[in-house]
Amino acid sequence: MREKILVGGYTKRESKGIYSFDLDIAKEELSNLTEVAHIQNATYFALDKAKQHLYTCAADENGGGIAALSYKRGKTELLNYVTSVGAPLCYVAVDNDRGFVYGANYHLGEIRVYKIQKNGSLTLTDTVKHEGEGSKVHPGQERPHVHYTDLTPDGRLVTCDLGTDEITVYDVVGEEGKLSLVSLYRMPAGTGVRHLTFHPNGKIAYAIGEFSSTVTVLSYNEEKGRFAALETISTLPVDFEGTKSASALRLSSDGAFLYASNRGHNSIAIYSVSPLGTKITLEDIVKTEGDTPRDFNFNSTEDFIIVAHQDSDNISLFRRNRKTGMLTLKQKDFYSPEGTCILPTL
Repeated sequence: MREKILVGGYTKRESKGIYSFDLDIAKEELSNLTEVAHIQNATYFALDKAKQHLYTCAADENGGGIAALSYKRGKTELLNYVTSVGAPLCYVAVDNDRGFVYGANYHLGEIRVYKIQKNGSLTLTDTVKHEGEGSKVHPGQERPHVHYTDLTPDGRLVTCDLGTDEITVYDVVGEEGKLSLVSLYRMPAGTGVRHLTFHPNGKIAYAIGEFSSTVTVLSYNEEKGRFAALETISTLPVDFEGTKSASALRLSSDGAFLYASNRGHNSIAIYSVSPLGTKITLEDIVKTEGDTPRDFNFNSTEDFIIVAHQDSDNISLFRRNRKTGMLTLKQKDFYSPEGTCILPTL
């Protein structure tokens, strides 16, 4: 069996945008890197539920924003750009039930809501800008920097602001998807909260701190739309003294194992998760065999983890033991330039 995986990233050196490659399940091997979309700065993207449309961070001659593409049988066709003066988005999520796409703009500190049109193209319907100053503990925290915006299990929108160390929850209102503030939770100053993922029970979430290199376990009150911290665990060895720059966070679909990547240390931390999701235990830290593992993801069966390295232009493949959560390196030299996003297509 072969599975198609998408990879995208910056286009500052050799990359042209979005590529696909094959994962051979039987051979435990990656092959056949193929360009599927020439998109500038396609650093993060998402498919709709039907796997027929691809929405990606993008830039064109008008500035930065998002691009919508059709996706059929592994090929893409550009539908439209929605861009303006400034940098592209850094995160994209699809709301299949309500027909929206949400984007995080790191540089402008904004959340953007796009309405999906009948042909899959996008129209901007709302923009919310985070105002004020940042935490100012680390460079990059002088002002708001929204790095993540995605859905909660109960259908609200949650954002992570790396600059202000805040997790914010919004209601999505009406046919235009206007955002209405529900709650704001402030992480410890200097955390650099970057991404968040939910436990299958919908009552627990995990947030990764880029600057603190930590994972924080959070309770989520659906009735009030509020978060509260339960515990915080490091993503790094105790004796590590190098650059702290945690990035991606993934939870297995059974809620049993949590994985977090470390740039600088170039590794993935593996945590076991308690049955209710309220406690995590660091079980291992595995080197990813490349520089700057900005993103990684499971394949469709979660038997493998695929790691993109932004600065060494390689992808590593790990076999995942579903019972223990442990990772075994299978391949480390598969060429892919400037990779920052990995997405399975099945």
